[in-house]
Amino acid sequence: MVNPGGAYLGADLFLIDVEVEAGAELLLTTQSATKVYRTPGSFAEQRMSVRLGEGSRLELLPDQLIAYREASYRQNSRISLHPTSSFVMAEVITPGWSPDGGEFKYEEVRLRNEIWIEDGNSAKLLALDNLLIRPPVNDVTGLGFMEGSSHLGSLVVVDPRVEQGLADQLHEVTRGFGAYTGVSLTATIAGTTGLVLRSLSNSTEELNTLLGACTSFLRERWYGQEPLNLRKY
Repeated sequence: MVNPGGAYLGADLFLIDVEVEAGAELLLTTQSATKVYRTPGSFAEQRMSVRLGEGSRLELLPDQLIAYREASYRQNSRISLHPTSSFVMAEVITPGWSPDGGEFKYEEVRLRNEIWIEDGNSAKLLALDNLLIRPPVNDVTGLGFMEGSSHLGSLVVVDPRVEQGLADQLHEVTRGFGAYTGVSLTATIAGTTGLVLRSLSNSTEELNTLLGACTSFLRERWYGQEPLNLRKY
């Protein structure tokens, strides 16, 4: 995906509509980082609708989201899956450069993921993943606010093969990194389960590498595929 405007600004609204039909497979990434600049008196918003058909597969792996000074950003995603489909999404949020060298100069970042399982004519909510980052005033960070970290990584996986053993193995994959990481499982609906992994760090590169290790583990385990090399840099 290419952002034709180069960056998100105040009152911008971007709509993304993705459908992966039955039996199809899609790897979707962005050309570069998503940058959110100053949004005085307003906010930039992205609304995304994702639908996966029976037996389909989607890997959604955008480059990092960079929120600059005085930026406010909202991202609302509705993800609808068939019980037999497979969904993997990895995201990194990082504060942008500030002229005075300070961190957390953006106003807030809100990410909301609604994940629905659709089987026939019924739809059931599997997970409501709500993330709000609102930096404290005067750059007071530490325990209680991202444990003093500046960057956040997130991995969302929905697949019939997700279970506690897989969550434990993914957590083991992350042990070799300096990031603070936790993994949670959803309930099981119609035979499929969701997994959410969160990591805190002070490095975009570390989180990209960590999430890349997790997605590579899933690609090799489930499909016998090599790790991704998107050749962007």
